[in-house]
Amino acid sequence: MIRTTSCRLTTQCLNVLRSTTVSSNCEKRYQGNIATERSGDGDKNLQFTNEEGYWKTSSFETVFSQNTTLDKYVWRNIKQWENKIASVCVITGRQYTYAKLRDSCAAFAIQLQHKFKLNPRDVIAICLPNLPEYPIASLGSIEAGLTVTTVNPLYTAEEIGRQLTMSNAKCVIGTVKYYNVLKNACSIAKKNLPIIVIPTKNNESIPAGAINFFEIINTANVDYSLLKDAGISPKDVVLLPFSSGTTGLPKGVQLSHENITINCEQIQAKLPDEASVLETTETQQEVIPCVLPFFHIYGLTVVMLSKLFLGIKLVTLPQFKPEDLIKALHEYKGTSLNLVPPIANFLTNSPKVTPEHLAHLRMFMSGAAPIGQADVERMLKKFPNTKFMQGYGMTELSPVAMITPNNCVKYGSIGQLVSNTEAKIVSLEGDDGKGLGPNATGELLVRGPQTMIGYLNNDEANKDIFREGTNGSGKWLRTGDVAYYDEDGLFYITDRMKELIKVKGFQVPPAELEECLRNHPKILEAGVIGIPHSRHGEIPRAFVVLKPNVEATEEEIIEFVAERVAHYKHLEGGVQFIKELPKNSTGKILRKDLKSM
Repeated sequence: MIRTTSCRLTTQCLNVLRSTTVSSNCEKRYQGNIATERSGDGDKNLQFTNEEGYWKTSSFETVFSQNTTLDKYVWRNIKQWENKIASVCVITGRQYTYAKLRDSCAAFAIQLQHKFKLNPRDVIAICLPNLPEYPIASLGSIEAGLTVTTVNPLYTAEEIGRQLTMSNAKCVIGTVKYYNVLKNACSIAKKNLPIIVIPTKNNESIPAGAINFFEIINTANVDYSLLKDAGISPKDVVLLPFSSGTTGLPKGVQLSHENITINCEQIQAKLPDEASVLETTETQQEVIPCVLPFFHIYGLTVVMLSKLFLGIKLVTLPQFKPEDLIKALHEYKGTSLNLVPPIANFLTNSPKVTPEHLAHLRMFMSGAAPIGQADVERMLKKFPNTKFMQGYGMTELSPVAMITPNNCVKYGSIGQLVSNTEAKIVSLEGDDGKGLGPNATGELLVRGPQTMIGYLNNDEANKDIFREGTNGSGKWLRTGDVAYYDEDGLFYITDRMKELIKVKGFQVPPAELEECLRNHPKILEAGVIGIPHSRHGEIPRAFVVLKPNVEATEEEIIEFVAERVAHYKHLEGGVQFIKELPKNSTGKILRKDLKSM
């Protein structure tokens, strides 16, 4: 699961909630006092030293530094599929071949350098929904030597203005529809920035003061020799998405060219089985409906950039609409679908979606929010010719840190560590930073070449999220997620540290109760929070969305949960029935909004 708050990626799939107490086998293992390179229990990827404790390494094949900038990486093999479709809009049918996309990027880069006088490492803000032009806006900017900060187009002017200020953006790209919002955002940021707009409807006029995107990507009569080498290093910052990290305040995440290119390689690295998505050839091209937003790191790296590198066709959806997703899957013959749990639940529960609509689909890939074992089983029962995978990551990890191997049926797992990546579980109570063994629950720490450079201009947040390794072995990144790994090296997320409910000293993960609730035959979705209690500290309260045309009582829901969980996890805070759960753009439940209900 790739998770975020603003931009976090979490694929949590709970199978069996593990106790926070280390098992007796682990306790015996901890009593050993001899430092070793391996754990000695036969798991070649389980490491141990006295100083570091236990940590896990990757089973996937090693990948290597690409030593190039992101734009050059994406276009490396373009000659093999330059006449194939690169991106197409599911609504308008507007499309670009790879050759046209590549030329448009170069034309745009030239204009950014010469017409707009932007300098290497300047920041450009892209505030767009998923459009077939998104790759041009982003990769053209990168080719010009700029840093891209991605902005949610549904943000208010105040929110956009804050990001323009924090990132020190020098230019903005948006749609005609939201031009006035962008103009107000610039005023709030006290910046007089050029605003480039994309008309998304036929005969949509360009507002006064705006710049027509299509005019400046026009490839007619372009002198490509004017494109200047920006002198960018693979170590330079290429993306500046904003994330709440482990604290909740938005921070600019500095991701280098090297971070993103290596993560693209990690996503495709193989175990003994085949890669999850196949590279384009003369006779076949995979098709991916792009329903997850490109302004989010999951959509940007996993869905867009890594797939353009493979020559895949991207079918863009500006927003989630059931009819558009069905069209992308059925008429465009989608072969792989990156999704989040609410979309998975829609596909499973909607009578409008039939197995025939997904006749060409081979693979579901889930991320960004919790999904339960039973949810996956129901989906695969409806679509038996598909496979299911999920990943885990966060914006600060570019974003992918874990992915399930093909044919993994432990759907509660977020998978194994991707190539060149290490992780350990540390106690939630102590502060020695030593890694715990299998089946012990604690905070998940990760390190690898995809780890961000750091937060922009925020030494305090950097100090909080990084933890030094022993003997100069490299910094660990604190994820803020509560997790454990089993004897097979598969990791499981039980919850976010800051979302755990403390009942009489016991830790209750909301995600566990939410999965339990979703297994009720009348419940479509559920969210759980802790509310204050005079004697117990906190108690769980559930917010429930029922399936269409059914009724349920609070008492039957409370009883259903009580029969399945320990006494301290009972819904003593009650059940509230609501029409829909508040979620962010990636499907993550907004618990702060539930708390205000």
